[in-house]
Amino acid sequence: MFDDFEQGRLTTSGAQIAYVRGGAGPPLLLLHGYPQTKAIWSRVAGRLTRDFTVIAADLRGYGDSSKPRGGDDHGRYAKRAMALDQVELMAALGFSRFHLVGHDRGARVGHRLALDHPDRLERLALLDIVPTRTMYATANRATATGYFHWFFLIQDYDLPERLIGGDPDRWLDHMFSRWAPNEWMRPEDAADYRRCFRDPAAVHATCEDYRAAASIDLVHDEADLDRRIAAPLLVLWGKRGLVGRNFDVLATWRERANSVVGEAFDCGHYLPEERPEETAAALRRFLLS
Repeated sequence: MFDDFEQGRLTTSGAQIAYVRGGAGPPLLLLHGYPQTKAIWSRVAGRLTRDFTVIAADLRGYGDSSKPRGGDDHGRYAKRAMALDQVELMAALGFSRFHLVGHDRGARVGHRLALDHPDRLERLALLDIVPTRTMYATANRATATGYFHWFFLIQDYDLPERLIGGDPDRWLDHMFSRWAPNEWMRPEDAADYRRCFRDPAAVHATCEDYRAAASIDLVHDEADLDRRIAAPLLVLWGKRGLVGRNFDVLATWRERANSVVGEAFDCGHYLPEERPEETAAALRRFLLS
Protein backbone atom coordinates (compact mmCIF):
# COMPACT_ATOMS: atom_id res chain seq x y z
CA MET A 1 0.00 0.00 0.00
CA PHE A 2 2.83 2.42 0.85
CA ASP A 3 5.68 1.07 -1.26
CA ASP A 4 9.11 2.20 -0.09
CA PHE A 5 7.68 3.76 3.10
CA GLU A 6 8.99 2.72 6.50
CA GLN A 7 6.40 1.83 9.13
CA GLY A 8 6.57 2.87 12.76
CA ARG A 9 4.68 3.38 15.99
CA LEU A 10 5.55 6.01 18.57
CA THR A 11 4.23 6.62 22.08
CA THR A 12 2.96 10.12 22.82
CA SER A 13 1.82 11.43 26.21
CA GLY A 14 -1.70 10.14 25.52
CA ALA A 15 -1.57 7.38 22.91
CA GLN A 16 0.49 5.23 20.59
CA ILE A 17 0.45 6.56 17.04
CA ALA A 18 1.07 4.37 13.99
CA TYR A 19 2.59 6.02 10.94
CA VAL A 20 4.43 5.51 7.68
CA ARG A 21 7.31 7.68 6.45
CA GLY A 22 8.88 8.14 3.04
CA GLY A 23 10.68 10.60 0.81
CA ALA A 24 13.03 13.47 1.56
CA GLY A 25 12.68 17.20 2.01
CA PRO A 26 10.56 19.43 4.23
CA PRO A 27 8.30 17.44 6.58
CA LEU A 28 4.66 16.96 5.58
CA LEU A 29 2.10 15.31 7.86
CA LEU A 30 -1.01 13.71 6.31
CA LEU A 31 -4.07 13.01 8.50
CA HIS A 32 -7.15 11.01 7.50
CA GLY A 33 -10.82 11.17 8.49
CA TYR A 34 -13.77 8.99 9.49
CA PRO A 35 -14.19 6.05 9.12
CA GLN A 36 -10.81 5.60 7.49
CA THR A 37 -7.10 5.21 8.20
CA LYS A 38 -3.87 6.57 6.75
CA ALA A 39 -4.64 4.32 3.75
CA ILE A 40 -6.70 7.18 2.26
CA TRP A 41 -3.34 8.78 1.33
CA SER A 42 -1.93 5.71 -0.40
CA ARG A 43 -2.41 7.18 -3.90
CA VAL A 44 -1.27 10.69 -2.94
CA ALA A 45 1.70 10.15 -0.62
CA GLY A 46 3.99 8.66 -3.25
CA ARG A 47 3.38 11.62 -5.56
CA LEU A 48 4.72 13.97 -2.88
CA THR A 49 7.86 12.14 -1.76
CA ARG A 50 10.14 13.72 -4.35
CA ASP A 51 9.61 17.10 -2.65
CA PHE A 52 8.77 16.22 0.96
CA THR A 53 9.44 13.86 3.82
CA VAL A 54 5.91 12.48 3.99
CA ILE A 55 4.46 11.11 7.22
CA ALA A 56 0.96 9.62 7.10
CA ALA A 57 -0.39 8.84 10.56
CA ASP A 58 -3.40 7.08 12.03
CA LEU A 59 -5.27 9.36 14.40
CA ARG A 60 -5.75 8.27 18.00
CA GLY A 61 -8.63 5.78 18.00
CA TYR A 62 -8.25 4.86 14.33
CA GLY A 63 -6.30 2.39 12.24
CA ASP A 64 -3.35 0.87 14.05
CA SER A 65 -3.00 3.64 16.62
CA SER A 66 -4.08 2.95 20.19
CA LYS A 67 -7.70 3.33 21.22
CA PRO A 68 -8.05 4.52 24.83
CA ARG A 69 -11.47 4.26 26.42
CA GLY A 70 -13.50 7.44 26.45
CA GLY A 71 -14.11 9.32 29.70
CA ASP A 72 -17.12 11.17 31.03
CA ASP A 73 -16.05 14.46 29.42
CA HIS A 74 -14.81 12.77 26.19
CA GLY A 75 -11.58 14.69 26.67
CA ARG A 76 -9.38 11.81 25.51
CA TYR A 77 -10.81 12.43 22.04
CA ALA A 78 -10.87 16.21 22.14
CA LYS A 79 -9.21 17.59 19.03
CA ARG A 80 -6.81 19.30 21.42
CA ALA A 81 -5.58 15.91 22.66
CA MET A 82 -5.51 14.43 19.17
CA ALA A 83 -3.55 17.42 17.86
CA LEU A 84 -1.02 17.08 20.67
CA ASP A 85 -0.46 13.46 19.61
CA GLN A 86 0.61 14.66 16.19
CA VAL A 87 2.83 17.46 17.50
CA GLU A 88 4.60 14.96 19.74
CA LEU A 89 4.86 12.42 16.92
CA MET A 90 6.52 14.93 14.60
CA ALA A 91 8.85 16.14 17.37
CA ALA A 92 9.91 12.56 18.08
CA LEU A 93 10.68 12.16 14.38
CA GLY A 94 12.88 15.25 14.54
CA PHE A 95 10.53 17.87 13.12
CA SER A 96 9.73 20.96 15.20
CA ARG A 97 7.92 22.60 12.24
CA PHE A 98 6.03 20.95 9.42
CA HIS A 99 3.33 21.23 6.79
CA LEU A 100 0.00 19.56 7.60
CA VAL A 101 -2.74 18.28 5.30
CA GLY A 102 -5.90 16.90 6.87
CA HIS A 103 -9.05 15.38 5.42
CA ASP A 104 -12.36 15.23 7.32
CA ARG A 105 -11.61 14.47 11.02
CA GLY A 106 -7.92 14.90 10.33
CA ALA A 107 -8.69 18.39 9.07
CA ARG A 108 -10.49 19.15 12.34
CA VAL A 109 -7.41 17.99 14.21
CA GLY A 110 -5.37 20.22 11.91
CA HIS A 111 -7.60 23.22 12.65
CA ARG A 112 -7.14 22.74 16.40
CA LEU A 113 -3.39 22.18 16.00
CA ALA A 114 -3.14 25.48 14.10
CA LEU A 115 -4.75 27.30 17.05
CA ASP A 116 -2.95 25.50 19.87
CA HIS A 117 0.48 25.18 18.25
CA PRO A 118 0.84 27.94 15.63
CA ASP A 119 4.63 27.88 15.94
CA ARG A 120 4.67 24.28 14.67
CA LEU A 121 3.00 24.88 11.31
CA GLU A 122 4.53 26.07 8.07
CA ARG A 123 1.44 25.66 5.87
CA LEU A 124 -1.94 24.01 6.39
CA ALA A 125 -4.37 22.36 3.97
CA LEU A 126 -7.89 21.32 5.04
CA LEU A 127 -9.94 19.03 2.81
CA ASP A 128 -13.73 19.07 2.60
CA ILE A 129 -14.69 20.60 5.92
CA VAL A 130 -15.93 23.81 7.45
CA PRO A 131 -15.31 24.48 11.17
CA THR A 132 -17.06 22.19 13.65
CA ARG A 133 -18.74 25.12 15.37
CA THR A 134 -20.13 26.31 12.03
CA MET A 135 -21.51 22.85 11.29
CA TYR A 136 -23.50 22.75 14.52
CA ALA A 137 -24.53 26.41 14.49
CA THR A 138 -25.97 26.24 10.97
CA ALA A 139 -27.47 22.74 11.03
CA ASN A 140 -30.65 22.43 8.98
CA ARG A 141 -32.56 19.61 7.36
CA ALA A 142 -30.09 19.23 4.49
CA THR A 143 -26.96 19.05 6.62
CA ALA A 144 -28.60 17.02 9.39
CA THR A 145 -29.81 14.48 6.82
CA GLY A 146 -26.50 14.32 5.01
CA TYR A 147 -24.47 14.24 8.21
CA PHE A 148 -26.89 12.15 10.24
CA HIS A 149 -23.96 10.24 11.74
CA TRP A 150 -22.88 13.44 13.57
CA PHE A 151 -26.03 13.10 15.64
CA PHE A 152 -26.13 9.31 15.80
CA LEU A 153 -22.56 8.70 16.96
CA ILE A 154 -22.87 11.16 19.86
CA GLN A 155 -25.67 9.21 21.51
CA ASP A 156 -24.93 7.77 24.93
CA TYR A 157 -22.57 4.81 25.26
CA ASP A 158 -23.11 2.15 24.13
CA LEU A 159 -26.09 2.45 21.77
CA PRO A 160 -24.21 3.40 18.57
CA GLU A 161 -21.37 1.01 19.47
CA ARG A 162 -23.80 -1.92 19.67
CA LEU A 163 -25.68 -1.02 16.51
CA ILE A 164 -22.57 -0.47 14.39
CA GLY A 165 -20.82 -3.46 15.94
CA GLY A 166 -23.62 -5.74 14.77
CA ASP A 167 -22.45 -5.34 11.17
CA PRO A 168 -19.47 -2.98 10.83
CA ASP A 169 -18.91 -3.86 7.16
CA ARG A 170 -22.46 -2.79 6.28
CA TRP A 171 -21.94 0.46 8.19
CA LEU A 172 -18.78 1.21 6.21
CA ASP A 173 -20.49 0.42 2.91
CA HIS A 174 -23.28 2.81 3.78
CA MET A 175 -20.98 5.62 4.86
CA PHE A 176 -18.83 5.41 1.75
CA SER A 177 -21.65 5.06 -0.77
CA ARG A 178 -23.74 7.97 0.57
CA TRP A 179 -20.93 10.50 0.01
CA ALA A 180 -19.50 9.23 -3.26
CA PRO A 181 -19.99 6.31 -5.64
CA ASN A 182 -17.57 3.73 -4.25
CA GLU A 183 -15.95 2.54 -7.47
CA TRP A 184 -13.10 4.93 -6.62
CA MET A 185 -12.00 2.82 -3.67
CA ARG A 186 -9.21 0.31 -4.25
CA PRO A 187 -9.79 -3.19 -2.84
CA GLU A 188 -6.65 -3.05 -0.70
CA ASP A 189 -7.73 0.22 0.88
CA ALA A 190 -11.24 -1.07 1.53
CA ALA A 191 -9.71 -4.14 3.17
CA ASP A 192 -7.68 -1.95 5.51
CA TYR A 193 -10.74 0.08 6.52
CA ARG A 194 -12.70 -3.11 7.19
CA ARG A 195 -9.88 -4.75 9.12
CA CYS A 196 -9.54 -1.80 11.45
CA PHE A 197 -13.22 -1.02 11.88
CA ARG A 198 -14.08 -4.59 12.83
CA ASP A 199 -12.31 -3.92 16.14
CA PRO A 200 -14.95 -2.94 18.74
CA ALA A 201 -12.38 -0.61 20.32
CA ALA A 202 -12.22 1.34 17.04
CA VAL A 203 -16.01 1.66 16.90
CA HIS A 204 -16.04 3.01 20.45
CA ALA A 205 -13.09 5.35 19.90
CA THR A 206 -14.59 6.85 16.76
CA CYS A 207 -17.90 7.44 18.54
CA GLU A 208 -15.90 9.24 21.23
CA ASP A 209 -14.31 11.40 18.54
CA TYR A 210 -17.78 12.66 17.60
CA ARG A 211 -18.98 12.91 21.20
CA ALA A 212 -15.99 15.15 21.89
CA ALA A 213 -16.84 17.26 18.83
CA ALA A 214 -20.33 17.92 20.20
CA SER A 215 -19.12 18.80 23.68
CA ILE A 216 -15.58 19.63 24.78
CA ASP A 217 -14.44 20.67 21.29
CA LEU A 218 -17.19 23.28 21.15
CA VAL A 219 -16.08 24.62 24.53
CA HIS A 220 -12.54 25.01 23.19
CA ASP A 221 -13.80 26.57 19.96
CA GLU A 222 -15.94 29.10 21.81
CA ALA A 223 -12.96 30.11 23.92
CA ASP A 224 -10.91 30.73 20.79
CA LEU A 225 -13.40 32.70 18.69
CA ASP A 226 -11.05 35.68 18.61
CA ARG A 227 -8.10 33.60 17.37
CA ARG A 228 -7.34 33.04 13.71
CA ILE A 229 -5.25 30.51 11.84
CA ALA A 230 -1.92 32.23 11.23
CA ALA A 231 -0.40 29.73 8.80
CA PRO A 232 -1.20 30.09 5.08
CA LEU A 233 -4.29 27.96 4.47
CA LEU A 234 -5.44 25.96 1.45
CA VAL A 235 -8.98 24.59 1.42
CA LEU A 236 -10.10 21.96 -1.09
CA TRP A 237 -13.54 20.45 -1.38
CA GLY A 238 -15.75 18.35 -3.64
CA LYS A 239 -18.40 20.12 -5.71
CA ARG A 240 -20.70 17.14 -5.32
CA GLY A 241 -20.11 16.70 -1.59
CA LEU A 242 -22.27 18.03 1.21
CA VAL A 243 -19.79 20.73 2.20
CA GLY A 244 -19.60 22.05 -1.35
CA ARG A 245 -23.37 22.03 -1.78
CA ASN A 246 -24.23 23.67 1.55
CA PHE A 247 -21.48 26.20 2.32
CA ASP A 248 -19.49 29.00 0.77
CA VAL A 249 -16.29 27.25 1.74
CA LEU A 250 -13.80 30.02 1.00
CA ALA A 251 -15.88 32.71 2.69
CA THR A 252 -16.38 30.52 5.75
CA TRP A 253 -12.67 29.89 6.22
CA ARG A 254 -11.77 33.52 5.58
CA GLU A 255 -13.63 34.28 8.79
CA ARG A 256 -11.23 31.99 10.67
CA ALA A 257 -7.84 32.43 8.95
CA ASN A 258 -5.57 35.24 7.82
CA SER A 259 -4.63 33.90 4.38
CA VAL A 260 -6.90 31.50 2.49
CA VAL A 261 -6.87 30.09 -1.04
CA GLY A 262 -8.79 27.14 -2.37
CA GLU A 263 -10.69 25.35 -5.09
CA ALA A 264 -13.34 22.71 -5.64
CA PHE A 265 -12.88 19.44 -7.52
CA ASP A 266 -15.59 17.67 -9.49
CA CYS A 267 -16.03 14.84 -6.99
CA GLY A 268 -17.62 13.92 -3.69
CA HIS A 269 -16.14 13.86 -0.21
CA TYR A 270 -13.08 11.63 -0.62
CA LEU A 271 -10.74 13.86 -2.61
CA PRO A 272 -7.51 11.89 -2.00
CA GLU A 273 -9.12 8.74 -3.40
CA GLU A 274 -11.55 10.14 -5.97
CA ARG A 275 -9.08 12.68 -7.40
CA PRO A 276 -5.57 11.63 -6.26
CA GLU A 277 -3.69 13.31 -9.12
CA GLU A 278 -5.55 16.60 -8.76
CA THR A 279 -5.19 16.51 -4.98
CA ALA A 280 -1.45 15.87 -5.11
CA ALA A 281 -0.94 18.58 -7.74
CA ALA A 282 -2.90 21.18 -5.76
CA LEU A 283 -0.99 20.33 -2.60
CA ARG A 284 2.38 20.58 -4.35
CA ARG A 285 1.52 23.98 -5.84
CA PHE A 286 0.47 25.34 -2.49
CA LEU A 287 3.16 23.80 -0.31
CA LEU A 288 5.99 24.74 -2.68
CA SER A 289 4.81 28.30 -3.35
